[in-house]
Amino acid sequence: MALSLSVEQPGLPGMCPIADAVEKLAHGSDHSERGAIFTRREVVDFMLDLAGYTSDRPLHQMRLLEPSFGGGEFLLAAAARLLVAAKSVDGVSDLADCIRGVELHGITYAATRAKVVGLLEESGLSAIESRRIAEAWLLHGDFLLSELPGKFDFVVGNPPYVRQELIPAPLLNEYRRRYASMYDRADLYVPFMERSLDLLVDGGQFTFICADRWTKNKYGGPLRGKVTQSFHLKVYVDMVDTPAFNSDVIAYPAITLIERANPGPTLVAKQPGLVPTDLAQLARILRSGKPSAERGVAVVEQAGIGSAPWVLSSSDKRSLLRRLEARFPTLEEAGCKVGIGVATGADKAFIAPIAELDVEPSRKLPLATTKDIVSGHVYWLGLGVINPFEDDGKLADLTKYPKLRAHLDRHRAAIAGRHVAQKAPANWYRTIDRITPSLADRPKLLIPDIKGSAHVVFEEGKLYPHHNLYFVVSEEWNLRALQAVLLSSVARQFVAAYSTTMRGGFLRFQAQYLRRIRLPNWSTVPEEMRVRLVQAAMSLNLEECNQAACELYGLTEDEANTLIG
Repeated sequence: MALSLSVEQPGLPGMCPIADAVEKLAHGSDHSERGAIFTRREVVDFMLDLAGYTSDRPLHQMRLLEPSFGGGEFLLAAAARLLVAAKSVDGVSDLADCIRGVELHGITYAATRAKVVGLLEESGLSAIESRRIAEAWLLHGDFLLSELPGKFDFVVGNPPYVRQELIPAPLLNEYRRRYASMYDRADLYVPFMERSLDLLVDGGQFTFICADRWTKNKYGGPLRGKVTQSFHLKVYVDMVDTPAFNSDVIAYPAITLIERANPGPTLVAKQPGLVPTDLAQLARILRSGKPSAERGVAVVEQAGIGSAPWVLSSSDKRSLLRRLEARFPTLEEAGCKVGIGVATGADKAFIAPIAELDVEPSRKLPLATTKDIVSGHVYWLGLGVINPFEDDGKLADLTKYPKLRAHLDRHRAAIAGRHVAQKAPANWYRTIDRITPSLADRPKLLIPDIKGSAHVVFEEGKLYPHHNLYFVVSEEWNLRALQAVLLSSVARQFVAAYSTTMRGGFLRFQAQYLRRIRLPNWSTVPEEMRVRLVQAAMSLNLEECNQAACELYGLTEDEANTLIG
């Protein structure tokens, strides 16, 4: 069957490269290139229940779309429900318009089509009728380019997980032209969501299981704005650390139920078990629209504002955070600066024990890495980093530094092969990030990216941070006092509200989330509180950091319990 592309080929510049790219993915790609991850049946049934696609309803009068049906997990389960529903109603003659499924990969499409034909024949339909219905239901093509007449009451599925760098350039450009959500570093599942939402009828139900990154990260902004403006995020189920797929994959999934309706409150559930009866009960509770403390279902009155990251914590916690955000300036507005350490692009060439780096003394700096701060204090293990920059920010003239030139020449293949070097061959020996030597001499707080709780270490001004460390400096705040605040659970809750969660409940303490922390101006902090914060940080007394921070922010006992538990 030929691929269906919903573009006019004649006269469209670049259409042949697009068709070639689609053809390659359809017939020459592996699972990783297609982003094929298949969903467990218990999760499929839960999602269909959640959407309301149940056999006690007149499904023969409704339309369901599965945008990337793969092995047929959702498609076959939905078809089985449709057949049961149709048998209970007299006079149902044709189901050909009830389901549409799209699949790009040719072999997968053919295998699943055979399964669909088999299911229809088992239900009592003739071989000819089964093939006719399967032909009507299934489309071999690219969902993002295919023509799909009409709207749908339900869109369900698990979209492909494909990073942009794996998409052929002509195809990526065409996706970007068509879909506003293909923004920044958005994965392919994001435009799948955009188009699926556009295909819903009024009151239609969209239910996907996919990565949760779009709810927080920069690239999800356009899609979040679309949802908060024109749709109702009815349900959000956090599936991190839940084995939702048939294979063990590193994914951070969530299930979203979105209705084409006016925005409203959102029910939130976390990490459900996969016992079918429990999932069925949870689906009924979530469909009711009412929270349940017994089942851990909370209500969030307004998950998102415009395109801002969604805050899906309980309404009480969210309201308190919003009040603190309205009352206090951001970390950087309060006179602090957040940055990230140096990325070299070739650590083996640029980083080594500092004594072994045979370059001029001014061309190397002592380097702080995460291994230097594991105890909560700095214990430098002796690494150094090559510094190819002068103090004015310009690249060093290698004719002035023969030892540096000799070192770089010994590692030229690795250094010159980096993307940053190929973009600017004359500057082939620069690090990805410019090194500012004065930062090494400046007292700073060092914070590793991924942690279960804040891990904030004071560095007195001797080391330059590596790229997996974020740093905070300030001309206003005493850094020891600031360390106590950033170690507190209050600061952690600001990060948790906006950060994506990793496996094991770990948070990303990245610059974009650290900048979300609110902080009083140092001039408003009483002297007694200043001393208390400094002492709490120097002793690494986390309980005292928490208590002092709660008082600093003016929290009542009930508010402190709401925010930090």
